[in-house]
Amino acid sequence: MVVALGLMAMAARNVTDPDLWWHLGTGQLIARTHALVHNDPFSFTRFGEPWLNHEWLSDLLLYGLYQATGWVGLIVTFAALTAATLMLVFLRCAGRPYLAGLALLAGAYVSAPGWGVRPQTISLLIASIFLLILDRSEEKPRLLWWTVPLTLLWVNLHAGYALGIALIAMFLAGEGLEAILGGRAGVVRGRRLRDLALALLACLAVVPLNPNGFEMYAYPITTLRSPAMQQFIAEWASPDFHAVKYFPFLLLLLALVVLLGSSRRKIRPRELLLLLVTTAAALRSVRHIPVFALIAVPVLSELIEGWWEERGWSLVPAVAGSSRKKVFNPLVLAGVLVFAGMRVRMVADRQPQTEVEHFPASAASFLARTRPPAPIFNHYNFGGYLIWTLHPDYKVYIDGRADLYGDRFLKDFARIYYVTDPEWRESLERWNIQTVMLPPDSPLVAALKLTGTWTQVYSDSQAAILTRAPRR
Repeated sequence: MVVALGLMAMAARNVTDPDLWWHLGTGQLIARTHALVHNDPFSFTRFGEPWLNHEWLSDLLLYGLYQATGWVGLIVTFAALTAATLMLVFLRCAGRPYLAGLALLAGAYVSAPGWGVRPQTISLLIASIFLLILDRSEEKPRLLWWTVPLTLLWVNLHAGYALGIALIAMFLAGEGLEAILGGRAGVVRGRRLRDLALALLACLAVVPLNPNGFEMYAYPITTLRSPAMQQFIAEWASPDFHAVKYFPFLLLLLALVVLLGSSRRKIRPRELLLLLVTTAAALRSVRHIPVFALIAVPVLSELIEGWWEERGWSLVPAVAGSSRKKVFNPLVLAGVLVFAGMRVRMVADRQPQTEVEHFPASAASFLARTRPPAPIFNHYNFGGYLIWTLHPDYKVYIDGRADLYGDRFLKDFARIYYVTDPEWRESLERWNIQTVMLPPDSPLVAALKLTGTWTQVYSDSQAAILTRAPRR
């Protein structure tokens, strides 16, 4: 309980994800119209075009929770989901609980950059549940069938459902490899492989049971293969180990390499396969680092345990008398509970200030008051916030739904924003852009100021707004 509360306090953080706003806007639209959204309602560049909203249920849950409880409820709920995800990982760690706790803390620091109020947090929790089921189903095969209703729920919450399918497939491949190399009795191994194969087929069979139908089969693959998303969206890029926030990931990788090479305790081929695949995924995209942590923590715990035993060390904590323990334990729990409550309250109280510091709150208020002419050319990270604050009065040029806009449009946006396209003026003309809202130090803002036909009407540390001079 103390560990769970500590993790929850650690996971409580302010909302800085620019995508949350269009998630809230979509949930609001679904709740107001009592209908799912299948065509883009938010942008003028893609308005009315088909939109595969794979997170519709998450959007509805986010908006419903926000309406009922405000920022406090969102922050507490998603901090609790993160803590639950990590506690399920702890249950998969063998050996001494103190060493497993050390490995869990390392995993928490590794995955921390991906935490927040976002649908991916829900997806990561279900992935953690999947892994626990797959581990425990080796002794209790019937547990495998829980993956089917979980997949049905997951595919309506997030396209990350494909991770669950991939985990079953990797368990199947890993245990097939173990069968080839030798292991448990052939009949038992054959039954295990059969159960995994049937669970995999059953999970695949329920994927179309969502508002987008069979399209959800291809959607995760299309997203993963998008070069523009990896090039322009930080979360899809490879980790930059010059950034301090990725040091824990690098250190964990190095620790695993050293322990795998030096420890006499060998991990199972299945675990090695899972570790190799998720390591490659995390090195390709920072978005996959939390998934790597789900796999790496139990492996790290097992290797530390073996390393500890090889040296003949013991770790037996001093046990206080029963009377002292009855007083001490509740005091520790109460202290951690008070700390967690204060931490959540502090984070929630700071949310308005965080909104001003990370999003164009003042600029959006200026737009709402002065009503400059549309259409607006806005920054990618501003789109979601404008959807939440200004829709339906203004439609956006672009927002965080990169899959809707596609690779070509993302590249066009980058060429205009960075003024690398000689025809950037023609691109603005093509969309009849009348107002521009971008970070004040952006190359396009500097270029527009030199044209003599654009006037800056607003500027602060987050955004500058320029309007085109009327044509004569």
